[in-house]
Amino acid sequence: MSAQQEGFAEVVVGAVARTTWAWRVELAMLAVVAVMAGAAYDQLGPPWHVVAVIGVGLPFGSVRVLRRFLVRLLRRSHVRRTWLAAVRRLDIASFQERLPVVSRVREVPAGYRLEARVPPRGCVDDLVKVAERIAADLGARDVRVRRFAEDAGRAEVVVVRRDPLAAPQPLRWPLATAGRTSLWRPVPVGVDEDGRTVSMSLPEHNLLLGGEPGAGKSASLSLLTAAAALDPTVKLWLLDGKLVELATWAGCAEHSVGANVADAVDVLRTLQVDMGARYAQLLAQRRRKVGPDDGVPLHVVVCDELAMYLTVGDRKERTEFAEVLRDLVARGRAAGVIVLAATQKPATDIVPSSLRDLFGFRWALRCATRDASDTILGAGWATLGYSAAGIDAGLRGVGYLLHEGGEPTRLRSFWLDDDSLFAVADRAEAVRRQAAEDGE
Repeated sequence: MSAQQEGFAEVVVGAVARTTWAWRVELAMLAVVAVMAGAAYDQLGPPWHVVAVIGVGLPFGSVRVLRRFLVRLLRRSHVRRTWLAAVRRLDIASFQERLPVVSRVREVPAGYRLEARVPPRGCVDDLVKVAERIAADLGARDVRVRRFAEDAGRAEVVVVRRDPLAAPQPLRWPLATAGRTSLWRPVPVGVDEDGRTVSMSLPEHNLLLGGEPGAGKSASLSLLTAAAALDPTVKLWLLDGKLVELATWAGCAEHSVGANVADAVDVLRTLQVDMGARYAQLLAQRRRKVGPDDGVPLHVVVCDELAMYLTVGDRKERTEFAEVLRDLVARGRAAGVIVLAATQKPATDIVPSSLRDLFGFRWALRCATRDASDTILGAGWATLGYSAAGIDAGLRGVGYLLHEGGEPTRLRSFWLDDDSLFAVADRAEAVRRQAAEDGE
């Protein structure tokens, strides 16, 4: 056989092998049916062997669990096959000889999640670069590719077919009827694309929340404010640039100020003094931070419309406000000081980067541009597919939450309507009055 004939034979064998492997699930099912039909033919002969196969198959098909299992198996096989075919059609240089190996396919609310291992001389970044083209080839809403942190050769690929966060009905906050809370425990704030509850642990962390008007900033911020108000051991400090967004919680607060920057500075100075005293106490006790069993109350500073305090009024007062707030965010973690700040766009010309970059939690709701999204989450996330600029204007409360050291999680925040909001506030005030009477 000539070298040309050998090469042609290798191509044919390779194509047959790839096709057989791609259709292995379907071929295995056909093989099972063929074996059953053959055994029935030997025992019963025609046409009773057909009747026997149908008689065995119908009961299995009528079992809902088994039927759903087989359908899922076929769907996953189809997804695996079509995704690999799309990668092959793109003619990626590093995947010319071998395609990625898909080890697992799972259905998720957004569509399908695949786990793939890239071949030698390939890398996950090759898939990241062509994710948009793969999505177009598959006719999908989106394709997101993420490299596993512990293995550079493995990728998580999500083929997005639908938006699981676009349900018309709001998501009720799980703590809406809670009698009281402890802020030392994680606070549920929303649901991610897999339907899992997303929670935030506030002690030793601060939050910067940003987005366009109407994106749901104040509603999302109210969840954390409500959780703090329902904990009678928490001291709540409110800075309300719009006067009305935080007014509901005034009865639970140590102090509440409006748009007066000088008053806001006085509140922050009070906290700064207390923070210094706490550090002195920790030093005397040879400890590094306050804990849940110390009896030391957490201070929660809630600032709505942060940009207002940094752009309006006397320049000296604005500068002082930024400096003191930065000190609280930078040093307050171990002393039990938590800052929750919301603004429309924390650009450097509004919120100094020396302050903005200190926030451990970043929550980006709908933004006008990818750059605006990156000003909240951090530079580069939009390039990796985490951009709040692509969120539909009708999806209030949908955004990306980033925890320091992690990756942004797309979620939809829970919702408290006005009636629930007032009910929680009334209950929080009652809980605090009772705690004061009991000497807590």
